[in-house]
Amino acid sequence: MDSTYLFLLAILILVIIHRIAVQRRAAAVRHILNRKKQCKENSAMKELAKQFIGKECMIYTIASNDSNIQGVIREIGDGGMLIEKTAGEKEIINLDFITRIREYPRKKNGKKKGIVLD
Repeated sequence: MDSTYLFLLAILILVIIHRIAVQRRAAAVRHILNRKKQCKENSAMKELAKQFIGKECMIYTIASNDSNIQGVIREIGDGGMLIEKTAGEKEIINLDFITRIREYPRKKNGKKKGIVLD
């Protein structure tokens, strides 16, 4: 009987944590959409992202399921970025949802680092 209550309490805590994460993500998306209406920072992000064309980068977004997207930035348009992943597949990312762009870290000899910690 006591273990049943502990199990239910653990499930309740996990559900609450998940709801908080979903609400934070939704708030961040609303914030970005409101900022997009003002259209002030979109051109700044576009100009900054042009520095990384042709380089292998790690792109962090708000709405991505995994923590980041890795690939070579091929081109940057008005509202999006074309990325070619290592398997050859292409992906387009909305510039409004990008939070961070980082060139893939390399060792002194030029090889990629095996583990990247942020």
